[in-house]
Amino acid sequence: MITSEIKLTFKNVNDIVDFVNRVEKFPYNMDMQQGQLVVDAKSLLGIMNLGLNQAVNLTVYSEECKDLEREIKNYIT
Repeated sequence: MITSEIKLTFKNVNDIVDFVNRVEKFPYNMDMQQGQLVVDAKSLLGIMNLGLNQAVNLTVYSEECKDLEREIKNYIT
């Protein structure tokens, strides 16, 4: 399966809530990772465990995710 990786940063809890609301619309599976911790990218509580103001990796399990990138462009570092 083809995957895409995107680096993201969240400045506050509202950013995380907005991000989750945006990515829930997309059908593909996504994970987020910060260090050893990996969480579902559609899980509000999971992402909150990754912390704020730190670069996290978003892995998207899809060949084409340009529409997702446009939707979350404010969080891409």
